[in-house]
Amino acid sequence: MKTLNKQTGKLGENMAAKFLEAKGYKILDRNYSTKFGELDIIALDSTTLVFVEVKTKTSDQFGSPEEMITPHKLHQIQNTAQSYLFSNPSPNLPLRIDAICINLETKTIKHYENIR
Repeated sequence: MKTLNKQTGKLGENMAAKFLEAKGYKILDRNYSTKFGELDIIALDSTTLVFVEVKTKTSDQFGSPEEMITPHKLHQIQNTAQSYLFSNPSPNLPLRIDAICINLETKTIKHYENIR
């Protein structure tokens, strides 16, 4: 089951990266990990540095991808983003946290900007 979840997650992240690139985003980094957690995608949207959480589900049977983004997960993303900024200073760039929610069964991709 863990292997299937990892494969689903990787598929979703690849789809999300392509989706963002098609919207004109520049992908800077993927799967940035620290002791706080992992950032799925770090991208540049014009002049805004965007930390993107990707949630992929094979169906809504056990809840939607959106339901997987909890207050705890948002806090984890914020801490990991701070760590990224400490290691990769980005002076004067506006920052944003986005989510991309993918349902493989319905073939839907939803992009939520500025979720925090």
